[in-house]
Amino acid sequence: MSRPLYRGVSGIGGKPAAAAAEGAYYDPKEPGENGIGGAFGRVGARKRHLAAAAAAVRIGVLVLAAAALVGSVAWAGSLYAGRGAAARAAAAAAHRGYRRLQEQLVTDLLDIGELAGGGVRAKEAEVCPPEYENYVPCYYNITDAVDVSDLGGGVVISYERQCTRDGRVTCLVAPPRSYRMPVRWPSGKGFIWKDNVRISGQEFSSGSLFKRMMVEEDQISFPSDAHMADGVEDYAHQIAEMIGLRNEFNFNGAGVRTVLDIECGFGTFGAHLFDRDLLTMCIANYEASGSQVQITLERGIPAMIGSFATKQLPYPYLSFDMVHCAKCNIEWDKNDGIFLVEVNRLLRPDGYFVWTSNLNTHRALRDKENQKKWTAIRDFAEGLCWEMLSQQDETIVWKKTNKRDCYTSRKSGPELCGHDPESPYYQPLNPCISGTRSQRWIPIEHRTTWPSQARQNSTELDIHGVHSDVFADDTSSWDSMVRNYWSLLSPLIFSDHPKRPGDEDPQPPFNMLRNVLDMNAHFGGFNSALLKAGKSVWVMNVVPTNAPNYLPLIFDRGFIGVQHDW
Repeated sequence: MSRPLYRGVSGIGGKPAAAAAEGAYYDPKEPGENGIGGAFGRVGARKRHLAAAAAAVRIGVLVLAAAALVGSVAWAGSLYAGRGAAARAAAAAAHRGYRRLQEQLVTDLLDIGELAGGGVRAKEAEVCPPEYENYVPCYYNITDAVDVSDLGGGVVISYERQCTRDGRVTCLVAPPRSYRMPVRWPSGKGFIWKDNVRISGQEFSSGSLFKRMMVEEDQISFPSDAHMADGVEDYAHQIAEMIGLRNEFNFNGAGVRTVLDIECGFGTFGAHLFDRDLLTMCIANYEASGSQVQITLERGIPAMIGSFATKQLPYPYLSFDMVHCAKCNIEWDKNDGIFLVEVNRLLRPDGYFVWTSNLNTHRALRDKENQKKWTAIRDFAEGLCWEMLSQQDETIVWKKTNKRDCYTSRKSGPELCGHDPESPYYQPLNPCISGTRSQRWIPIEHRTTWPSQARQNSTELDIHGVHSDVFADDTSSWDSMVRNYWSLLSPLIFSDHPKRPGDEDPQPPFNMLRNVLDMNAHFGGFNSALLKAGKSVWVMNVVPTNAPNYLPLIFDRGFIGVQHDW
């Protein structure tokens, strides 16, 4: 009968390497050389051996990765040395397959190295204090940090993004005590759970043109157009007519797909346009309570914190087909019109700037100060080569020029930018005109319309330096992954007896998710695959600042996104 094998608990006992080699058995009661117990010395030696082994594995991983990289480059170079389109296409396909194998090899080796070194238990994060319930990282009151006179009087109280390592908060922000899962789309755009957002009674009746809501017991509802005398449907129809269209259903055919809505209220304008195949990004200032962004997101409508203060917005130039400002309280006449210059940077050629303000009425313009402001804004718009298409009541529509030579023939206006970064990351506002030298300078009426623009042809991809085969490979991969991802959302996964859903099990509903964040969007393939599969989602495509910048491509596909430093 064999004797029991003592496995030795960490810090108590263990089996010496010599004994293991000789087949001897270890007595845990045997004292060590230090008189305390042999386990401690042997455990220390074992840890040193494991550390050395882990270091050797890591070095091996680096050597293998470097060898694989050098080998792949040399191999690909030899393949591409062959002439002929067919040979190059075959080489490209082979290289992509080899690259995937190489990446998988490195990943597997890193996993082995981690296992060899022993798992490190992550420190459990603490829950933040209750006052952090509505905490947003990196936002502070800029009027506390700078002289208000430096802001030209156009900013009274404004929060702007400013990140420092010292200001990091590492606790977990807990949801509100009575938080409930949001209502699924499209019902969710009509009402939300009251306890899911922070809002005071005073804020229910204040704010912008579309800050309209009703409180009904435990929910907040947003009145439909039928209950609004001057509803959003009439407003959108008016804008379409001012542009020269029959109605808002013709926006897409006129080249309008992406819309930037400044100080959007609670997202009613964007919710309405979504049904017309337009994708609206709402931006609004940081608000500790009654946040336009929080409530808009809760309704399932794209939104993020952003402001016209001292920095450029984190979008590429030439990204939006329309910029909309309805009583957004921005002083467009301040700082030599620099906020209008920022709007011009974001607009595509032939794009529209829609401005609705009490300042535009004949009654308001009887006041000399208002008339002075309006004249300054009109002159700034002319200096940007904008054409005023129409004015009705409080609303004015300007159209950005599609002619580059307009900027050289002007009598006055901002200069053209010398240094012209395509995707500035919260850089200071630049008082010059961007994008005129870009290959993306294409009038919106000449662009492929939605949804065809999501596919991008080879000519359009060449602008972004993307080969059509690589793009097709990325698209195919994401189509396959979305099928797998969506099946895993089945309740079967989260039941008491979880199992992977089979073909006979029902698929999760198409509207199970609404707000999706892709932390490393690359070409926007995940976004494309979700929509192609008929899922009722919108995706915030995030391009990390240390990754290849394909954010302009994402916008050109008719999606929305942002750069971010994780």
